[in-house]
Amino acid sequence: MPHQVHAACIEACNACAIACNHCAASCLQEPDVKMMARCIALDMDCAQICAVAAPAMARGSENAKTICKACADVCQTCGDECAKHAMDHCQACARACHACAQECRNMATMA
Repeated sequence: MPHQVHAACIEACNACAIACNHCAASCLQEPDVKMMARCIALDMDCAQICAVAAPAMARGSENAKTICKACADVCQTCGDECAKHAMDHCQACARACHACAQECRNMATMA
């Protein structure tokens, strides 16, 4: 069952999507939204690719490794951006993104 083999990566993608959506919504409430524009845009990209990667793994898609490779790259970029901001929601998002990036890299390199 593909979803069992990739359970940790699927869970990381789902957690990352939630963290990114929360971060984007929270950034929109910050006093200087313009300063947060890149963070918000990357959050939206990251949440979206995580929302594609998790079901691809769950159904055993032949493209899952390719999708996860891209997901790892997007998550890394988003996590690096969020880590630059001191707000709790950005720091939590950075942790979720970096964890997801690692899980996706692991999945993409599985034999």
